[in-house]
Amino acid sequence: MLLNVLAVAAVSAAVLYVLYKWLIPAAVQNSGWLALIWHDVIVERVLNILTGLSRPQRMLKAVQKNATKGDPQSVIAAIDYYCRHKEWAMNVGDDKGPILDSVVSEVNPSTALELGTYCGYSTVRIARLLSPGSKLITVEFNPAYAAVARQIIAHAGLQNKVTLVEGGSGDLIPKIKEQFGITSFDFVFLDHWKDRYLPDIKLLEDCGLLKKGSVLLADNVICPGTPEYLEYVRNSPRYKSQYFQSYLEYTKAEDGLEKSVFLG
Repeated sequence: MLLNVLAVAAVSAAVLYVLYKWLIPAAVQNSGWLALIWHDVIVERVLNILTGLSRPQRMLKAVQKNATKGDPQSVIAAIDYYCRHKEWAMNVGDDKGPILDSVVSEVNPSTALELGTYCGYSTVRIARLLSPGSKLITVEFNPAYAAVARQIIAHAGLQNKVTLVEGGSGDLIPKIKEQFGITSFDFVFLDHWKDRYLPDIKLLEDCGLLKKGSVLLADNVICPGTPEYLEYVRNSPRYKSQYFQSYLEYTKAEDGLEKSVFLG
C-alpha cells in the first residue's frame, strides 16, 4: 500500500515537473497574455516563495556569477541567457534589444531619458552606446528594483554614465530642468507603466523637454499594449512615427517598438 502511494506521488511529481518546466512554457510561447500570466503571476510567485528572493535579486545573482565586471556586453548576455533558459523577465530582451541599439546609435544622444529602469537591462544597453560626456537619466518608481539596477549598472561599469532617480515619472519630469540642468532630451525610452506613456510624453511636451528632432522609443506597444499612446503619436501632427515589429521578450508572441520623432 505504501509503495503504491509513493509510486503515485512520484509519478504525480514527475508530471507536474514536466508541465512546469517544459509543456506550459512551450504552450504559452505564442500568446503574450498567457505568457504574462504564467511567468509574471504564477512562476514568479512560486520562485519567490521557494528561493526567498525576488526575481530582480535572482537576476542580479546571475549577473554577479556569470558576467565579467566592467563588461556591459557580458552583463546583457548573462541576463538574456538567464531569462531564456532559467526565468522569464520583462526586459526589452534580445529580440527587441538590437532595435533599441540601432535607434540609440542612429540618434547618438547627448541627453537621454529612460522611464522605467526595472533591473537596469535596457539602461546598460543604452549607456554602453553613449558618447563620452553624454547624460542618461533613468527613472524607477520601485525602490527594490532601483537597488538591484544600481548594482547591475555598476557591475557593467557604467555607473558614471547613468543617473538613476527613484520616484514617479510624473513628479520628476517637471523638475528635470532645475535639478539636472537639461534643457531638452535627444532620446527618450518609454518602458514603465503603460498607462503612463501618454501622460508622460504630454508632460515632456508641456515642460519643453522635447525639441525638434527628439526621438521617442516606446516598448511593449502591442503586449501588454499602449493603444491610447499609439493613437496619439500616429495621428498627431507633432510626430512622425514608425512601428518595428518584433516579439514579446523571450517569447514568440508579437510585440514591438514605436519610434516617434518630435516635429516641434
